[in-house]
Amino acid sequence: MDKAEKYDKPDKCAEKREAIIQAALELVAEQGFHGAPMAMIAEKAGVGAGTIYRYFENKDDLIRWIYKNVEERFVEVMMQGYPEHGPVRERLVHIGTALVRHLINEPLQLRFVEQFHNSPYGVDHRREKIFGQQKKDIISELFDEAVAQQIFKPLELAILFSLFFGPLVDICRDHILGFIKLDDALIEQVVGACWDALRR
Repeated sequence: MDKAEKYDKPDKCAEKREAIIQAALELVAEQGFHGAPMAMIAEKAGVGAGTIYRYFENKDDLIRWIYKNVEERFVEVMMQGYPEHGPVRERLVHIGTALVRHLINEPLQLRFVEQFHNSPYGVDHRREKIFGQQKKDIISELFDEAVAQQIFKPLELAILFSLFFGPLVDICRDHILGFIKLDDALIEQVVGACWDALRR
């Protein structure tokens, strides 16, 4: 580490960290995890190869941090205007609609999440989310509520998640690739169809 890097001001450090995160997000989204070695991430971010390790312990730490950050952004978007006291359908349709609108405007995030979920990182994350002892998030609680009220089919949580979120992600990808064109009316129909797949 050179002296200039060692004594970077806080705002400069934040800029470098953000550059590293953005470079990793873009490379993983475009080339997958194996196509995004740390040296390439550093080069794309415009920092020294050793600089990344000032902010992240290793590549696994960087990847998991990016996913956590992206997931938190998803939740933030879905909670804007969330009808907390509304019926289950209204709440879930709001979540699905907000997610679709966000993903079609953030194609890099969509591709990163797809890469993550189809990797060992994603397997571990999903296993912990579904079977772990961590506190349940608002989406898991909503699904549990719907099952308890016999609104949803009596299927395992992993299946219910896939029936609702899987098609939404696929349709967002098709929109980004130009196979379909989503507008507000079509988004409403698609989210409604995913709701229909869940309900008894």
